[in-house]
Amino acid sequence: MAEATRIGAGSAVKLDPEAFGVRFNMPLVHETVIAELAARRQGTHATKTRGMVRGGGAKPWRQKGTGRARAGSSRSPIWVGGGTVFGPQPRSYVVKVNRKARRAALRSALSVHAERSSVGVIDAATWEAPATKRAASELGKWDTPGPILLLLTEEESSVALSFRNLKGANVLPVDSAGVADIMRAGSILFSDSALARITERALKPVRATVGAGVGE
Repeated sequence: MAEATRIGAGSAVKLDPEAFGVRFNMPLVHETVIAELAARRQGTHATKTRGMVRGGGAKPWRQKGTGRARAGSSRSPIWVGGGTVFGPQPRSYVVKVNRKARRAALRSALSVHAERSSVGVIDAATWEAPATKRAASELGKWDTPGPILLLLTEEESSVALSFRNLKGANVLPVDSAGVADIMRAGSILFSDSALARITERALKPVRATVGAGVGE
């Protein structure tokens, strides 16, 4: 049975074996991580073609008699200040990964941390106000590799404010955390509600929708 350490209390919290006790699937995790990182790219890069560069309307010199190569525009791609040939243009980098595959990759990522005993749980209800010094003390007692990823729900702002300025700690909403974030972390720290939320998300069955589109 996989267990997580209760930070500050020293006790253990049982983890759902279906979410934290599966066999690691490297190809599936790799595919999901690549898709997540690609989807985070803005894709707004653009270059100007010779038709977009200002100027170059007049022929630089006459066609014959100068001894130089013929030229029709000073905005030719071979000229300095000219347009770009086959340069990058705005595009989407999104790669589709099925929801069933994404959830399987999430279970694999969580199971790796459970196997390494790098999963912790913090009682967010006891943090009534931000306390960075207390957060540093709690992490100092937890002997796990960094960096540490702290996953919280939106209501647990006091805990987020306490940990966000600590070196080696990254705070994210649990609903926004992807497989790439989990695999990048050396250890994961959940609040009780965040642990329940990500367990539900990892085990949520794929909804069968008649006539579903490509994005479903």
